[in-house]
Amino acid sequence: MKLFSRILSAGRQRKLTAHLKSGGVVAYPTESCYGLGCLPKHAQGLKRVVHLKKRPQHKGMIVIGSDLNQLLPLIKRPSENMQTLLQKTWPAPKTFLLPAQESILPLLRGKGRQKLAVRVPAHAGARQLCHALNTPLVSTSCNRAGKRACKTEREVRRQFGRKVWIIGGLIGRQKTPSQIIDGETGKRLR
Repeated sequence: MKLFSRILSAGRQRKLTAHLKSGGVVAYPTESCYGLGCLPKHAQGLKRVVHLKKRPQHKGMIVIGSDLNQLLPLIKRPSENMQTLLQKTWPAPKTFLLPAQESILPLLRGKGRQKLAVRVPAHAGARQLCHALNTPLVSTSCNRAGKRACKTEREVRRQFGRKVWIIGGLIGRQKTPSQIIDGETGKRLR
């Protein structure tokens, strides 16, 4: 918790939590770039992310958590074998598509889709942020559709200004976005 304990004092942590609960968006470092996030069950936050990115609404988004337990309320309970695989695999830049709970908003899982993309990231800071806030976060690349993903805090400020709460820090060394694997078939989709 060292990384975010100094960035997120108790007062800032409360303010960031209030920001997210009011539908606000946060930008934070991940394995390969900055991510844009909001609370995964907050419709207004999801709409803001889509609007900021100018992203097609039919595409689903990834949700990250500090560990598998933090993600379980969003997905249908995986089999024991799948839970074992996830525990052995994570943290890693590997996103799994798993059956979503019925309550998950279509804007999050993707229009017409029944699965949710989830990950426990390899980036310690991203995991610590979810742990400190005690919630999973949406994690989509921090960029407008068609533009290069932001790699620095400065690039985030240039593209989004004061429209997002920025958690500064260094991104990981991953050169490409996380792999996406269908949890039921094992097929790699990205």
